[in-house]
Amino acid sequence: MYTRDQLISALEAEHAYLCHDDFDPDVDMTELQYRDYLQKKSYDQLIEEAMVDEHYTIEQFMSYYLNLKTYV
Repeated sequence: MYTRDQLISALEAEHAYLCHDDFDPDVDMTELQYRDYLQKKSYDQLIEEAMVDEHYTIEQFMSYYLNLKTYV
């Protein structure tokens, strides 16, 4: 099981990755806005935010984005 802070870090990394070359201020939250948005979510809501399921597991999501966090 992952901690709430780990989930937030991975979700922030995903957001940075997705917005890196394609940020649209009319649609996308800034990194600070997204962090504030995540801080208000429960643990279960953070899992939902990762959009994982039986095919793309939380382990796969976390493995990719926690490692990516150091490179973004």
